[in-house]
Amino acid sequence: MADGGRRAFIGSFTAAGGPGIVTAAITPGSGALTVLSTVNAVPDPSWLALSPDGRMLYAVSETAEGSVAAFRVSGSGPEPAGRAVPVDGSGPTHLSLFAGHLLTANYGCGSVSAVPVRPDGSLARAVSGVLRHTGSGPHPQRQQGPHAHQVQPDPSGRWAVGVDLGTDSVRVCTLTDGTPVPHREIALRPGSGPRHLAFHPHGAYAYVLNELSPSLVVCRWEAADGGLRPLAEIPVLPGTPVGDAYPSAVAVSPDGRFVWTATRGEDVLSVFAVEREGEALTPLATVSCGGRWPRAITACDDVLYVANERSGDVTWFSLDPDTGVPRRGGSIPVPAATCVVAGGPASRS
Repeated sequence: MADGGRRAFIGSFTAAGGPGIVTAAITPGSGALTVLSTVNAVPDPSWLALSPDGRMLYAVSETAEGSVAAFRVSGSGPEPAGRAVPVDGSGPTHLSLFAGHLLTANYGCGSVSAVPVRPDGSLARAVSGVLRHTGSGPHPQRQQGPHAHQVQPDPSGRWAVGVDLGTDSVRVCTLTDGTPVPHREIALRPGSGPRHLAFHPHGAYAYVLNELSPSLVVCRWEAADGGLRPLAEIPVLPGTPVGDAYPSAVAVSPDGRFVWTATRGEDVLSVFAVEREGEALTPLATVSCGGRWPRAITACDDVLYVANERSGDVTWFSLDPDTGVPRRGGSIPVPAATCVVAGGPASRS
């Protein structure tokens, strides 16, 4: 293909007027997006994940019933690969591939589910195992019980790491006979409300973004024994917000030199320089997200993509190679946009 086959896939909340899953072409050099197609095959596909070879796309259905769906990526856009599979959990907000399974973080009930992935990339029709979180936190409305918000493999591929907003903790797991098994739970500051975690590409550090307090926790990651050790907590905003800030997402540049966060209540992106090989972060700048309510960010090559849920668009930014500061390039309309993933031969995401 003339554009090298690079595509962006955008999730959205169909219950809020979103079109489902949008496929867009990525323009080489600028990273600009051009909408190619949409598919409305499952309700509220709020989070997406690509297989390593880019041939399969997976989506959660963030509903009370909770399910996941698989799609084959073709030139015309994703095509359903079988029916959606229930995850035995409510409100799945995140998913990732791990050890031959699709893992989901189920926010509504506070659990992690594992769905087997067949050799052809499609999904088996039953959940093989569920890890149900327990615990609570001090926030009277948001932490009455567990709320798993994200789960992903660590860079070594040995561990699955889950972030729970309701219990102020990070859980490290393995899979045994297809069931997530807890290995270690790491407590964070009470009331911080961890939402998302991103690893440094070198694999020795991780950055946990808190939603209930606008802060980022720098952690040492030990892949040998699946240990996470918090080192420092730093603010993601230059001043104290007037109300709740609602940080939403964290991303690390592919070369490991910069970290970006998004904060919905302030409609901003924050930029940090990575120092001491990942052990320290220095704030550099705070810029507009280019819309309203930035729910997710994705770093792809030298471009940062932002899914702005309430303004209904996806904005792309070029990145200054020396400072990492984003500069707005343009946007496409996507009502109730929730996430962006990018793939194809030219993509390093």
